[in-house]
Amino acid sequence: MNIIFKYRMLSDESDNFVRDFEVYPDMTLAEFHDFVRRALRYDDAMVSIFKSDAEWRPVEEFGQLDMGDDMPGAPRCMDSVRLMEVNNDFHDRLIYTFDMLNNRSYYLELIDMQRPADGLTYPRVAFEHAPVPDQYDPEATEESGSIFEEMMSDYNEFDGDDSYDDEF
Repeated sequence: MNIIFKYRMLSDESDNFVRDFEVYPDMTLAEFHDFVRRALRYDDAMVSIFKSDAEWRPVEEFGQLDMGDDMPGAPRCMDSVRLMEVNNDFHDRLIYTFDMLNNRSYYLELIDMQRPADGLTYPRVAFEHAPVPDQYDPEATEESGSIFEEMMSDYNEFDGDDSYDDEF
């Protein structure tokens, strides 16, 4: 394949959590799920992947089980759908629901399309920041502030310092 999709994954459980994945667009959603699951070091479990609109509202569901064409409204099977069929433009979005009982999901946005780099193996995790939220216990997610707060901490040296005079 002459192109690589780069997805950014975020979590609403941890402001710090970020993962960038570089994958082939001709991967099936089942292959993509398996790669993501292994990258997060999660146990195998039932998941759904949703194509989403720009406001993160689910548009179409893709499931792991083939429900056949007999059930109207049943999700399409991940084994038969490729990433490039679901996302093919910058900022297209996916919702990766890994805990359907507790409605826990990751949010993925297609942020780049590029040529494969020489010497790299795909699919791959291109960037990671902060620990992965616990697969089974949302309360166990280690939270240490947001990326914004970390970046701005260098500028907090005047907080609480009443001796600083900003009047001329």
